[in-house]
Amino acid sequence: MQKKITILVGSLRRESIARKIAKNVIKLFPDGYEAKIYEIGDLPLYNADYDNIKETYAPLPESYTRFREQIKSSAGVLFVIPENNRLVPAVIKNAIDIGSKPNDDVAWTKTPTGIISHSVGAMGGYSSQKTLRLALSYFNMPITGQPEVFLGKSARYFDKDSEEINNTDTLKFLQKYINVFVELVEKNPKE
Repeated sequence: MQKKITILVGSLRRESIARKIAKNVIKLFPDGYEAKIYEIGDLPLYNADYDNIKETYAPLPESYTRFREQIKSSAGVLFVIPENNRLVPAVIKNAIDIGSKPNDDVAWTKTPTGIISHSVGAMGGYSSQKTLRLALSYFNMPITGQPEVFLGKSARYFDKDSEEINNTDTLKFLQKYINVFVELVEKNPKE
């Protein structure tokens, strides 16, 4: 049986660098793994009233239920995120909030997690990755340690009109990271 890896991309732009990186990383997973991007752009902003059955004006969106079930059924989650104003992108923060409820059934709990961040500047999304790690630390999620992936000046990894990473050393580094992530998933099976 294939192990499902959910990839959450922190940019809604169709041609975003984060999306291109994610598409390249999908190819690096070994046999027995099925890694796919799960679209989170249609998730309404989190509202606690959606989870309160007494609030009839705000029924639980079906997209919330689908997303929560996706995370629960995944062997692991990989975030591929840019940096927005030194923080995690809003679409990722919204997804984290949605998966964190209801309190007695948190979708994130014990889900092995990896993070690849990038920025068009030199720091490679360092601040966004660190804020994401802080948020995820609350959910008892096994998370990769070393190596960390901060892809600085990320536009240079793609030739004009290409979605393929053009740097062999970067691809080797990403393969090493995916190997570490897969090892984390193998050592932390969800119940």
